[in-house]
Amino acid sequence: MRKESVEIERSSGNVFADLGLPDADAHMLKAELVARIDKTIRERRLKQVETAKLLGLSQPDVSRLLRGDFREYSLERLLRLLARLGHDVDIVIRESSLERTGVMSPEVV
Repeated sequence: MRKESVEIERSSGNVFADLGLPDADAHMLKAELVARIDKTIRERRLKQVETAKLLGLSQPDVSRLLRGDFREYSLERLLRLLARLGHDVDIVIRESSLERTGVMSPEVV
């Protein structure tokens, strides 16, 4: 067998940035919010039909969201969905401690 050299590149922690997509920080934040929505639904053992009623969405929309098709959802809408699932949402804005452009960091607790 012939061994081929494989180059491995370490991730930045943001797959969207690694892929060179525009607005990578926003995409990552949205992905974190959808992951929290999914986790909450699983913890509460909700069916998609029940979830749809709670969120004011159709069942197919819930299915698409949980499969990762969340491009058309704004950050604000995802935050509202979390609130409908019983989460408190706090938005914190602070000065960057470094002399650089600030970052949007998903810190979902």
